Amino acid sequence: MTSLAAYNGEQIDLLAAVNDDHGGVIVELKAPIDPRAFEMSLKLSIWSWRQQGIKGVWIKLPIELASLVQIIVKEGFWYHHAEPNYLMLVYWIPATEHTIPSNATHRVGVGAFVVNDRKEILVVQEKSGKLRGLGFWKIPTGVINQGEDLFTGVMREVKEETGIDTEFVEVLAFRQSHQSFFEKSDLFFLCMLRPLSFVIQMQESEIEAAKWMPIEEYTADPLVQKHEFAKYILNVGIAKVEKRYSGFYPVCIQSAFADEQSYFYVNSRDLEQKSSSANESNSS
Repeated sequence: MTSLAAYNGEQIDLLAAVNDDHGGVIVELKAPIDPRAFEMSLKLSIWSWRQQGIKGVWIKLPIELASLVQIIVKEGFWYHHAEPNYLMLVYWIPATEHTIPSNATHRVGVGAFVVNDRKEILVVQEKSGKLRGLGFWKIPTGVINQGEDLFTGVMREVKEETGIDTEFVEVLAFRQSHQSFFEKSDLFFLCMLRPLSFVIQMQESEIEAAKWMPIEEYTADPLVQKHEFAKYILNVGIAKVEKRYSGFYPVCIQSAFADEQSYFYVNSRDLEQKSSSANESNSS
């Protein structure tokens, strides 16, 4: 902390902060601090940041210092998001409408369309959720973990629920819905996977039943026929099996701004066909 002034004979320090990329600062509290001393430091820091033209102020508060929340909120901060071990609060200094980005707005879910060489689809019945006890057979589904790639997460979910090892093929389609999970929106990615093993080892804690079902039998299931989303999943999956449909395959790309990699999902079949056609035209 940087000393700036004294109050009732006591030294007051500015809170240590680092600049962000958007004209704001980030304060990451770590060590225990006397609440009264912290309150004075926060007031003085806000005054100093205002003189500097700072816009947004972020305070990352570890759960061990949760007792300071009331002091921070009294100064005009609001909750931005929370993780298991910290709370992030934010404050906008200018007398203008803030441009603070909202917290993460979507949860990412995946579904696995897994078909073996016998034209059987891997399906499960869940022990919990809206479909519990309805006898509804569905593809394995789940949620992507933080920092987990889409293709890795969907293979993990299939392995956890059914014990089946798989190889990722493509993203076939996706659905967006709203007000899905604690007012968050949801992105659900339907993926095609190729099975590498075939003996089912069911996850007893979450799965009521799991099996390989002939596609024809699944198509004729009355519950599937009544469920519009399930029918779309089935139609797209069958089109892919019959090679009438091409989805999106992950291509690893390097960022131009940081030393990190990400995955860009492209329709590689059509892209390659267009490239080949362009090369042929140029050569002729």
